Amino acid sequence: MMSLSPSLGSSYPWLKELKSEERGLYLIHLLLTCANHVATGSLENANIALEQISELASPDGDTMQRIAAYFSEALADRILKTWPGLHKAINSTRVVDLVSEQALVRRLFFEVFPFLKAAFLLVNQAIIEAMEGEKVVHVIDLNAAEPMQWIALIRGLSARPEGPPHLRITGIHVRKEVLDQMGHRLSEEAEKLDIPFQFNPVVGDLEDLDVERLHVKTGEAVAISSVLRLHSLLAYDDEPLRKKLPLALKNSNGIHLQRALQMSQNTLGELLEKDKVNGCSPSPDSASSSPLSSPVSPKVDTFLTALRGLLPKLVVITEQDSNHNGSTLMERLLESLHSYAALFDCLESTVSRASPERLKLEKMLFGNEIKNIISCEGAERKERHEKLEKWIQRLDSAGFCNVPLSYYGMLQAKTLLQGYNCDGYKMKDENGCVMVCWQDRPMFSVSAWRCRNSL
Repeated sequence: MMSLSPSLGSSYPWLKELKSEERGLYLIHLLLTCANHVATGSLENANIALEQISELASPDGDTMQRIAAYFSEALADRILKTWPGLHKAINSTRVVDLVSEQALVRRLFFEVFPFLKAAFLLVNQAIIEAMEGEKVVHVIDLNAAEPMQWIALIRGLSARPEGPPHLRITGIHVRKEVLDQMGHRLSEEAEKLDIPFQFNPVVGDLEDLDVERLHVKTGEAVAISSVLRLHSLLAYDDEPLRKKLPLALKNSNGIHLQRALQMSQNTLGELLEKDKVNGCSPSPDSASSSPLSSPVSPKVDTFLTALRGLLPKLVVITEQDSNHNGSTLMERLLESLHSYAALFDCLESTVSRASPERLKLEKMLFGNEIKNIISCEGAERKERHEKLEKWIQRLDSAGFCNVPLSYYGMLQAKTLLQGYNCDGYKMKDENGCVMVCWQDRPMFSVSAWRCRNSL
């Protein structure tokens, strides 16, 4: 493997001579090396690595060039944060994404990938079956950003043999405009189908939610849906645990780098193939030894306990199935590199490289997530995706027990995935929970729960 050297200066003409496969391998080497320099405070060497990455990476190139562009941007942002004044000055005029732009990116993700469509089918069918015979149904959406999910539910409930229930949907979101749009869309659909309907908007952050604002009434059958939202609550348990973190664990970045650079694969595909990486590949248990990755999460536990107090008939959780909540930078970089390589590979297989929609999706969604995982710490780091095993432990501790997802729902989701002109999308049933996968890599998990003492 070629080595980094300050003597190379600012011009690297030999980099342009690398073939595609060599370039991909060298970009991974540079990212790992740069991350190690960032973690150990060797900023001059980190700058040299970033300079070389900039010669090879491109947001409109091949898969590895695109990934490297966003990971290098995240590493550079982390470096800038060591000078808070400089970081604030550079970002002082940055325009925050408008609500319309955020909605556009959400819509692009929904349309380009089948992951959320499959999850919504599973969630809605689970709710429809759990609410069979109920006359008043109250659905609480902990991340009310996508009206299409509940439009489909309204249509499903309207077709019940016993007739539709009185339906109330409570949507929680930080932006009032998003809730207003959702309420309007759902009310129109309910009126068209002659379903008694009420939308209850709750503006605010989930972490500050007072369950009294949900206005759960006696006699209502309650279902709770959380789509890609619960993981952000883990940020509020970070600082107390970080103070107790052993020094050896804080300084383990170099060990991760040594293990990573021992990889001897000949192609990028082999390098990122989970079960072929020797000694450094992410695994379902790779974060379990870290105190910060422990399922003990007071904020989440308190929140889940509060939800249980509402006595819901059903709780359905959809989350990214990844280990992005490791305690060290190197741990998170290795894990997220594998996860986002799979997402970028999905796009490479289905969307043109020149597509403006693809560029927006990669920059405004994946790029921002990567930056948050790599550049941020403490409460600022919201993208703390964890594996299904961790959520199972938390929900079990909060007094919930697993409910196998509907066979009919799984059949619908499987048919949906097969309808895409790509054989990479798959689905796995794991003890009644569902993993939606790209190739053999789980990308999103869907699981259903009920209060343990309920029938």
